[in-house]
Amino acid sequence: MIEITPMLPAHAEAVLKIYEEGLQTGQATFNTQVPSWEDWDRGHLPHSRLVALEAGRVLGWVALSPVSARHCYRGVAEFSIYIGAESRGKGVGKLLMQKLIEESEANGIWTLHSSTFPENTASIKLQKQFGFREIGYREKIAELNGIWRNTILLERRSRQQAF
Repeated sequence: MIEITPMLPAHAEAVLKIYEEGLQTGQATFNTQVPSWEDWDRGHLPHSRLVALEAGRVLGWVALSPVSARHCYRGVAEFSIYIGAESRGKGVGKLLMQKLIEESEANGIWTLHSSTFPENTASIKLQKQFGFREIGYREKIAELNGIWRNTILLERRSRQQAF
């Protein structure tokens, strides 16, 4: 049985290992190095950090990063979701996304944002299942391993927050 729980420092090694597996796909991020836990921790909001566990083993994780330090954007966050290679295609992402939306809204987040490679069709499909909509396309926005890559911008507005 898969359980979604808050991410703890004890999960750090597994979280970074799964992140590394995502890097190896070439479809997850422009980053090319796994950060230290301290750098990872500093770059993510303290709330809405979740892991999917099965028999104590981390299958995947999700966390939020602020999009800006400006107060007016305090309720806008970029999410990262990573599923371990052996657990992909088994519904782990759906469980994490559902709980992320609940947690983020409980913590005052009114917009979830992502910048996703068009080739990462599994992530785009997952996001659209949870009400994300495409809001833009960035052509050749950055280079990864010598190749200029495009990204699709997606966002989900909270249905709990008044606008």
